[in-house]
Amino acid sequence: MMASRPVADSLPERTVWDDRTLSVRYPRLVGYPEALALQAELVGRRRSGAIPDTLLLLQHPHVITLGSGSHAEHLLLSADELAARRIGVYEAGRGGDVTYHGPGQLVGYPILDLKPDRQDLHGYLRSLERALVRALLEFGIEGRRDPAGTGVWVGGAKVGAIGIRVSSGWITSHGFALNADPDLSCFDVIVPCGLHGRTVTSISRLLGRRVSADECAPAVVAALAHEFGYGAVDDPGGATASR
Repeated sequence: MMASRPVADSLPERTVWDDRTLSVRYPRLVGYPEALALQAELVGRRRSGAIPDTLLLLQHPHVITLGSGSHAEHLLLSADELAARRIGVYEAGRGGDVTYHGPGQLVGYPILDLKPDRQDLHGYLRSLERALVRALLEFGIEGRRDPAGTGVWVGGAKVGAIGIRVSSGWITSHGFALNADPDLSCFDVIVPCGLHGRTVTSISRLLGRRVSADECAPAVVAALAHEFGYGAVDDPGGATASR
C-alpha cells in the first residue's frame, strides 16, 4: 500500500479573491430526502446567478446513501434489519460507494460554481481533502489524504468521507462528511466507501473527549473559505460563531 501524503504537502497557499463570498447555511438536523431537494433548489439558483457560492452544513438522521459506484455486497444488513434499526437507505446521485450518515457527523454540501478557474474534478476532490485536513489541524489532529482511497485519514482510519456531483454548468453538489462525534458502531452495517479492512474513526475518539458537530463547523467553514480563496463569509445562521 502506498504511504499517505504528508500534511505539509496537502496545504499549499491559496490566492484570496476579495470579490468572492461564501454563503453558509447550517439548518442542523435535516432528513436526507429534504436535503436532496434543498440541494437541487440551491444548484438551480446558483446556476442562474441568484445566489453566491453556498456551503450547506447539516447533520442527518441515521441513513445509508448509495453512490453511483456502490455494490450491493457492501451493505451488510437486509432491508428488514435496517428498517428495524430505523436506518433509511437512499440513492444519493453522487459518485462513490456506500456511506453512512448520522447525528454527530458534520455533513457539508458545497454548492459552488467551478468556473472559470476550477474546472477540474480531481482538483476539486483534492481541494476538499485539503480543506478537511486544515480543519482537523484546528483540533491538533494531523489528517492525511491517501492515494488508496478518497477522503481524509488518521492512522489508517477514515475520519472524513467525500463524494461529489458536478452538474451542467460546473455547479457542484453533495460533498463531504466529517466524523465529529457519531455513533461509530453504525458504520458496522456497511463496508465504508467499499474499502475492506479499513476502519472509521472520529474527532471525539482521537481526542478522547466529545467534540460536537457544532464545534467543528467554524473550523470547516474557515478551511473551505481559505482553500477556495473567498474574501468574505456570509453566515447569518451563526455556523462560524464560537461554540
